[in-house]
Amino acid sequence: MSFGDSVLAHLDAQLVSARRLLDLVLRQSAAVRARDPEVVLACLAEIQGEMERRGKLERDRAQLLQHAAVHANVPAHEVDVEVLAGLMGEHQGAAARARSAELRGLLAEIAREHLVNRALMRQELAFLDHLTRLIGSDAAPGYRPALTATRPAVVHRVLDLQA
Repeated sequence: MSFGDSVLAHLDAQLVSARRLLDLVLRQSAAVRARDPEVVLACLAEIQGEMERRGKLERDRAQLLQHAAVHANVPAHEVDVEVLAGLMGEHQGAAARARSAELRGLLAEIAREHLVNRALMRQELAFLDHLTRLIGSDAAPGYRPALTATRPAVVHRVLDLQA
């Protein structure tokens, strides 16, 4: 297999992995919104598995970059898609650029969706913490003055609303 074929095969594997990861993150997002903890946790386990597979892809990527660095006579940290494309034929170089751009777009979308999921989960956990305190009459951590005859107990009412 030529160097160009190896790079394109690696980019294809990266794209497959990124698409799978994006699908998992989107499924997790839907599960968080549906308040389905079993699916949220199942997606989390699948995401962790995909991240482990991506670890191998990153090792393969490092080998390709090292190979390119030697042949282009540049340090490995300076190797980018343009350096890689310069070591391939014109057609393969153009394909590598296109796949690299698609991969960057997918990874940016995954990062955005992951941040949204984290915010949604924090919001849900804060709400559950609040409900737990109300239902269990657990005092919030920290100092609270004792109730007196002049300070009656506060009555909490909880509404289940959805916008």
